[in-house]
Amino acid sequence: MFKNVFGSGFLVRTAHVVLTWIITLILFLYDTELRKQEETGQVLQPVLFVLLVLVSVLLYFAVSLMDPGFILSEDSDLQFTLGVTEEQQDMIPASAKSLRRRRCAHCLLQQPMRSKHCQACQRCVRRYDHHCPWIENCVGERNHRWFLVYLAVQLLVLLWALHVTWTGFGPAPSWRPWLRSNGVLLAVGALLALLALVVLLLLGSHLYLVSINVTTWEFMSRHRISYLRHCGADDNPFDRGAARNLWGFFCEWGGVAWEQAYFREGSDPV
Repeated sequence: MFKNVFGSGFLVRTAHVVLTWIITLILFLYDTELRKQEETGQVLQPVLFVLLVLVSVLLYFAVSLMDPGFILSEDSDLQFTLGVTEEQQDMIPASAKSLRRRRCAHCLLQQPMRSKHCQACQRCVRRYDHHCPWIENCVGERNHRWFLVYLAVQLLVLLWALHVTWTGFGPAPSWRPWLRSNGVLLAVGALLALLALVVLLLLGSHLYLVSINVTTWEFMSRHRISYLRHCGADDNPFDRGAARNLWGFFCEWGGVAWEQAYFREGSDPV
């Protein structure tokens, strides 16, 4: 279920964890709200903050090391064409009554609908969304929801840390001594603000795509994907309405046969 922690993403994961705990330590070393509460014996908020940071780090490792939905099985009876990307291979037969699964031109595995070969991982991933360099892993069918949970927790940590940083700024008679005494906190605050903005935009965009049941890959490459390029600009064969899409994404476990969802019973392709 989990990949090797010492794999290709070891340096990225180490840098993420080290930076997280360095910033946390700085917030306790300077005269911030957390340090004042700790010194006066009010340990509830400091403990909650540290626990939330710990939860964010654990979620980061879980999403980073989790199997995103790698395809392992294959069917040797199916025909495939080398030299044609999986985006362009036809999955829609003329009868429109059933789908043939395409073959990956790279690893030659049978791909269910909405799957894609990741060049970075060198594996095919079910309901492929994107490869995230931040976690050094693909985001796919098995870890996509946990990726969004991680983003939500990370955003909460960043906003709380930004507030704590603000409480640590002290007064000074002029800007030079103020900068000398608050320069580290200012740098930390700027970094936190930038990261919070990135995470907010990332979380918002993913929630929107989930609400319409479209992956990042499908949204960016719609014009090239064989099972979507024939659809109208506003047509999505997987969309069941925002409420059902969100419920299915967060609350329904197990794989989905997207080939069945693609066709309405006894009809042509949506």
